[in-house]
Amino acid sequence: MIKLLQNLLFNFTIALGVMLGGSLFGALAALLTGGQPLKTMVSLSERLKIWAIVVALGGTFSSFEILDLGILKGEFRVVTKQVLYILSSFLGAHIGYLIIFLIEKRGRL
Repeated sequence: MIKLLQNLLFNFTIALGVMLGGSLFGALAALLTGGQPLKTMVSLSERLKIWAIVVALGGTFSSFEILDLGILKGEFRVVTKQVLYILSSFLGAHIGYLIIFLIEKRGRL
């Protein structure tokens, strides 16, 4: 149970870190090249969301293979764990997106 919680937290924070790091460094690049950092940040966060989930899961194919094998063999415990990993990665990526969105919204005020 502890290992499951650790993995859920790792997936969450990895996805969150990819979102925040990618968007903020992209904004820095936009600033250095004379672009619009806030718009670049939001644009990148929208495009990075799916990749943050993929990175947190360690590759999409292994996750979906586990789901497939779990469903076909009737091992629903494995399927449940994998769905939880996907959901925690999605939650981390989405919270990262919301943080970037709030930063951009505050920047316009």
